[in-house]
Amino acid sequence: MDSFELNKIIGAILLVALLVIGIGKVSNLVFKINKPEKSNYKVELDVKSAEIKGDEEPVQREIVDIAALLSTGDLAHGEKVFKKCSACHSIKSGGGNKIGPALYNVVGRKVGVLDDYKYSKALAEYEKNWSFEELNGFLLKPKDWIKGTKMAYAGLRKEKDRASVILYLNKYSDSPLPLP
Repeated sequence: MDSFELNKIIGAILLVALLVIGIGKVSNLVFKINKPEKSNYKVELDVKSAEIKGDEEPVQREIVDIAALLSTGDLAHGEKVFKKCSACHSIKSGGGNKIGPALYNVVGRKVGVLDDYKYSKALAEYEKNWSFEELNGFLLKPKDWIKGTKMAYAGLRKEKDRASVILYLNKYSDSPLPLP
């Protein structure tokens, strides 16, 4: 192929690009859209359920019957579901930390207390223990339950999955907590 053929091909490509851009500009001039200054639809929100302070968003915390929830769980199912968690967490005694902290003895333990793991500021300052209720809320949607956590997991939507994982975590402890 000689240079004249190559110039024709490049010229055709440039002409098509120019036409596409030109048609877009001309159509913007021909079809002018006037946006209204005031919206026709007013959306009212009810923010009475939680008080907003500063830049914090209200966290909706449902009261869950944890005994009923845990009754739907199953240890074998919890082991199966925990395989998702095992990519970042170890569950065995002396297993050590991975991307996330070791979860042996986690049920009943204070949040963010392992010395050999660097927790996010939100978890380090969280003043609660990992109770069944706290684990349920956190496993549902970690970033909504404790704002500022660095755990990048979307959560477990199904109640049976959460209950099963909580039972499985409780099993891996020196002294498992009695079920409610």
